Amino acid sequence: MGTLYIVGTPIGNLEDLTPRAARILGEVSLVAAEDTRVSRRLLNHLGIRPRTTSFHEHNWREKLDGLLSELAKGDVALVTDAGMPGVSDPGSELVAAAQADFKVEVVPGPSAVTAALAISGFSGDGFQFLGFLPRRKKERQASLRDALSSKVPLVLFEAPHRLRATLTDLESVMGERPLAVCRELTKLHEEVFRG
Repeated sequence: MGTLYIVGTPIGNLEDLTPRAARILGEVSLVAAEDTRVSRRLLNHLGIRPRTTSFHEHNWREKLDGLLSELAKGDVALVTDAGMPGVSDPGSELVAAAQADFKVEVVPGPSAVTAALAISGFSGDGFQFLGFLPRRKKERQASLRDALSSKVPLVLFEAPHRLRATLTDLESVMGERPLAVCRELTKLHEEVFRG
């Protein structure tokens, strides 16, 4: 009977991987990855070659039973391209299914959420995490209206190609507020824009 390890991976800088995460990735019989090509870069950097399989939003239904069968035989690590599985990334479905019959352990790692909050200069005494906003303008604005009364900093993720539209919606719905846009955190070209 195996253990499912939920392993946090670097959000940019490979040196941010914890020693525990590196050890576990080297010990498991299988790594379930959001994108095996991205995860392979990390595994190659570590000099390890575990078996890998993809597990993401488009294939999780087809892969779930097979991964549970793998857990019956040995340990499996769940990773995403960057950050923590299940936090605005795939993985929660496998974790929920595995908890009934298997041991599940978290191996925490870097977090884009807390990194952005820390570098923003806003109070970190509390915050509200919105994840990725909806793609469609109407739904995106509705999500922002729902968060309008929040008295704590809002943290959200956005794809680069939707950033301009989201910034327009933020101004339209929320009016004038302090804002920090953080990109490429922990990488060579890290940038933080405040306004």
